[in-house]
Parts: sequence; structure tokens; C-alpha cells
Amino acid sequence: MRELITMKFTSASDKCKMGSSSIGILIPCQFTSTESSVSSGTCSQQVKCKLPYNFCKAKSFSTMTKVSEGILLGIGNPLLDISIDGDEQLLNRYGLLSNNAVLATPEQHQIFHDIVKNYKPTFIAGGATQNSIRVAQWLLQVKNATTFLGAVGDDKFKDILEKYARGVGVNVQYQVIKGEKTGVCAAIIVGLDRSLITELGAAQKFSFDFLKKPENWALVEKAKFFYIGGFLLTVSPDSVLYVSQYCSSVKKTLVMNLHATFLCDIFADQKLGLLQHIDILFGNGDEAQALAKAIGLKSVTIKDIAVEVASLPKVNSDRPRIVIFTQGKDPTYIATEGKVQEMPVDPIDPSLIKDTNGCGDAFVGGFLSQLVQGKPLSECLRCGRYAAKVVIQHFGCTFDERPDFV
Repeated sequence: MRELITMKFTSASDKCKMGSSSIGILIPCQFTSTESSVSSGTCSQQVKCKLPYNFCKAKSFSTMTKVSEGILLGIGNPLLDISIDGDEQLLNRYGLLSNNAVLATPEQHQIFHDIVKNYKPTFIAGGATQNSIRVAQWLLQVKNATTFLGAVGDDKFKDILEKYARGVGVNVQYQVIKGEKTGVCAAIIVGLDRSLITELGAAQKFSFDFLKKPENWALVEKAKFFYIGGFLLTVSPDSVLYVSQYCSSVKKTLVMNLHATFLCDIFADQKLGLLQHIDILFGNGDEAQALAKAIGLKSVTIKDIAVEVASLPKVNSDRPRIVIFTQGKDPTYIATEGKVQEMPVDPIDPSLIKDTNGCGDAFVGGFLSQLVQGKPLSECLRCGRYAAKVVIQHFGCTFDERPDFV
């Protein structure tokens, strides 16, 4: 690991020589500044808001970009999401409770085959990072605009997972782990209740050796924007660190998601030095507080934490860091360059809500779809809200055949 920290890149063509944050039920209608010194101006975007023009035109978003194949690369833990309408008998047979989430024991493994054979399953190419990449791909509507790397087993679930990821246009390049099972998450719906059971399987086996293969590193070099979920830090931290260093050295954009409070100690680890490479950081309120504690920040409120984290040292000083902390139904905070914006959350008609799972992943995916096109921050956020609103009206992280975002 120490060798990785000292490695340098000189250009995007250097060869490698060596694998859900929550969002409120929303549609924010305006932005309000909590920084009195922000200069006023008129937003040039169609969305009407009070977001200061200079804030919208942050350096990261100032140049329009053509959507090319492979422009966005995601790396994370892929899971095949399987959703069924079940019954109490099925839950009792496998020792499950309604409205609960567990990791599968060896004795419960058969449930995944049982529900595929004996029920009417709906399949989704899931996992938090892959969800966001799929949503971004759906919105971009350019085949193979996105690429996803992750590890799967050599079984029938791998084939199903790949089918549904490629179906929306994602260029998935899975590392196939012999002798391991593809990660799966079953959602058993009984009435209004949902019981989740997950087997991570091969998703935990993604390796740096796979990343550094010439054909895979070529995908890294081709991409201009990167999205890496925090969960990958427990699987292949060397992969995360190497890609993050690469992004800083060649001035490509790295987006990361804290994803869980227990991961914040890794993000804060000064020996790894990961934060200094992150251009855009997503997280929720609990994760923000955990990160602040791990780093040793003085700030207590989510708003102040966002400002402090955004102002932490950064290797690529050409692009100011942007920090986005969601708080469920409470306002989202967006901080950059010493300023913080508050994005109110308006409730959605409860009759439209089918499933809040995947809402946060969709928000990030919508944001990324506009980011890679060089759209201003206000548009990235507006598309994130749009995507979350669409997904919340479906079961799982799914969406209509074609987007109508304009």
C-alpha cells in the first residue's frame, strides 16, 4: 500500500504497471443561500431557483462536453436484485422477518434459487454503485456511454445480472470469480412489508490485478469521469487509491460516495490520503457526522461540516471540491469554495410512492448524467431530483423505458 501512495502518473496514456446514500422524498423547488457574502446573479438555466450564478458556474461544470463512449466509469460491488411477492410461509421457512434486512447464512442460501423457480421474480442489476451508473446511462441515452467494473461468480445469476445491466446500455466488464456465487439481494414483499436478504458472494472479491489488466486499464484511460462507491474500500482499497491518484494526476473528475458510517474512518485515514483526490463527495447526514468525527473537525452541524470537508486540501487545485450531504426529508447541503447552499425538500404525493429503496442511488445517477455533459451544478442537481422522483414510483431502482427530462 505504501508503494501505491508514492506512485505518479504523467499523462492519461501512461500504462498501468502494477475492483445507498439516502435522499429525501422530494422535489426541491428552489435554492437558498446560507452565505451572506455570495454575490447575486441570475441563473441562466431553465429551472427557476435562487442559486447564485457564480455558484452554478463552478469550474467543474463550465465546459460543455460531448457524450462519448466510455465517458463515465463506475467501480463497485454488483448485486443481482430479485424482487417477488411472497408470503408468510416463505418467510417462516427461511427464518426471516418482515420489514427486516439480513445477510444470508449458509442455511438460507437456497432461498435465492427457491424464489426464482417457484415465484415470479423481477430482476434488477443492482448494488448501489451499479444502480447509479444504470440511471446515468438511462438518462444519457448513448449506448456504452458508461462502463462498470465489479466482481461476480460463475453461475446463472451472473448471466442474468449482465443481461439486465447491458439491457440499458451499460458496458459491464465483470471479473468472474471461479467457485464463487454472484452477489444477490432478494426483496420479499408481503403486503406492505419488505424483507431483504443479501449474499455478497463474489462481489467481495474484486481485485487490483483485474483492474490493471491492459484491456481494463484502457477503459480507465478512456473515461473522463469516475464514480466509486465507498463499499469498494473494504474489498479492494488499492484499486480505489490507485484510480484516485490517477484522476488527480491527469485532472480527471473523481466522484465518491461515503455509503456507510463505518466507512468514514477509511475516508479519513491520513495514511491513505484518499480525500485529497476526491472532486465531488456524496453522503447523508449520519455519514457527514461520522466523517467529521473521524477527521477531527470542529464543526457540529451538517451545514458546517459540508463547508469544512469541501475546503480540505486537494491535490488537483484546478477544480474546487463539491460536497453534497442529503438528510432525508430535511434540506440537502451543497458546499464548495467556502460557501454552502441549502436545497429544500418538498414532499411528493404519497399515493405515487412505491419504493424508497434506490432513491439515493438514482439521485447520484441523475447528477452524474449531467456532470459528464459539462452542465452547471444547478442542472446536475435538478436531474438528480428528477431521477429520484421517477425511481420512487417504481419497485427497486427501476425506471421508464425512456426518460423525459428536459
